[in-house]
Amino acid sequence: MAPSRAGSFSSTERRNIAIYIIGIMFYKIGLESFNGAIVSLAADRFEAAHTFGKIGALNGLNQAMQVVGSILVGPLVKAFPARSVMTTAILIFGFISVLFLIIDAGTGGKTKIANGGQIKYGKWDPDGLFPLYMIAGISHGMVELIRRIIPCDIVGGDVKKLRKMDAIVHIMYEAAGTGGAILSVKMIEILGNNFSSLITPPLFAFAGLTWMFIDTLGHHEEEQREDNSLDDMPKRTFWQSLGSVYYLESVIRGAKAFGRSTYQGAIICFSHRRFIWLLPGYSFALYGHRYLEGTIAPAIAKRIMDDSSYSQIMVSGSNLGELVGAFFVLVSANAIKTPLPFIRFDALALLLVWGLPAYSHHIQPHKTVYAWRIAGMLIPISMGWAAGDVSLSAFIQSSLASIENTDSQVSPLGSVMSFLYSSYIIIYAILGAVLGSYIDKVFKEDGNIYRALVNVGGVHFTILSVIIIAATLVPLGALRLNPRLTKNEKETDGSDVELRGDEREQETPTQLDFNHPVHQYRQVRVRAIDL
Repeated sequence: MAPSRAGSFSSTERRNIAIYIIGIMFYKIGLESFNGAIVSLAADRFEAAHTFGKIGALNGLNQAMQVVGSILVGPLVKAFPARSVMTTAILIFGFISVLFLIIDAGTGGKTKIANGGQIKYGKWDPDGLFPLYMIAGISHGMVELIRRIIPCDIVGGDVKKLRKMDAIVHIMYEAAGTGGAILSVKMIEILGNNFSSLITPPLFAFAGLTWMFIDTLGHHEEEQREDNSLDDMPKRTFWQSLGSVYYLESVIRGAKAFGRSTYQGAIICFSHRRFIWLLPGYSFALYGHRYLEGTIAPAIAKRIMDDSSYSQIMVSGSNLGELVGAFFVLVSANAIKTPLPFIRFDALALLLVWGLPAYSHHIQPHKTVYAWRIAGMLIPISMGWAAGDVSLSAFIQSSLASIENTDSQVSPLGSVMSFLYSSYIIIYAILGAVLGSYIDKVFKEDGNIYRALVNVGGVHFTILSVIIIAATLVPLGALRLNPRLTKNEKETDGSDVELRGDEREQETPTQLDFNHPVHQYRQVRVRAIDL
């Protein structure tokens, strides 16, 4: 392979990136179809008295299981090429998605087309969604972990290449998500929400087969040779490794490392002025974004529009906003040096949720135009969140590079990442179920959810907005409109943390996506969490 200029992709790397993007778009479209079907199915089949309390719990458990999936697949990524593990993981995910279809069809369920335009559900307990969606969460977590590792296998440790690839992939991923959400609505309209995920298994299969054509370029193999944890592992096939004692021991070590890293991350965040604002700045903001998509949008679709599938129209607007936010960070990276302006914009954009209860009086049932208007309202909200999330990733990488690592088993970066994501999961699991139950209670008492939208939407998101904005005033120099980190500037709270963002920028590895806590962060050969 001919050498390429720094930051420029070689012909082989461009080919691999193109293949990876095609696969990731297949995956995202299938994922949106699957999640849209499950949320719509849950909204329609759970009893009215507990619908959104259960949906909140369902989403929270699914995300918790994604962490388990990340831990389970971690050791396999060490022993086998990431592309092979990723292909296997997504094929398993596709098989699990088929189980929903088999169960419904096997108990008498039919598509709309086969039942005269009416949905006919199978005779199975809708509470069965909980174990099935939890299992799906495990396989989802496996895929999400590996797809964050693949870029290093494609372009190695070149920082400029990794950042450029990350930006391109992020934009295309959200473009596919926008299209996938819209396609999900159409599939529910044609087949019903019990069979609308019929396109998910083939799309996952296409994604997996596409990724098999990616060349590893030797980066993963080099890392394997330098990983001492693999020295004692006998040569086995992929499936033999799943049942081996070495694999089980690695999983146990991974679980312990995750617990240790979460604890260490809490210590780091709460003991430095420079990092204490990350909990509200990241975890609270992520919670608000996910709650808006996962509970408020389905509640409006089901209780006001009388069509649960319309929530995916609103989600498409949210995905489009994420695309715009990621692109804005890409083009403004030289002008805006820290994530604080983006996070403040995100906090202010959350106040737009007040428009939902006011607009709810004008919504007519079964009219998609109202769902599209709300989708437009969600664009700036999600734009602010995505911009803050992407820029926050780079900030944490550069900032934590100056923290001395006192624990050989976990890194400061991996620790903070684990703590922030674990905090988000706990917040969502608790408030998602509690606030969802409140929505159910209001609907039972009032016959509508206007009062719930005022409190769960307006008041709730205003509190989040105030907390997030207040948190952005904590870092040193944050009172400026566009704060800038300078070389060798130190905090005045007695800590030894140096603000060396510009200096560390050249050493910063690939941009870290926080949506998974046990993500194997690589700095050419170094892992953030040694699973």
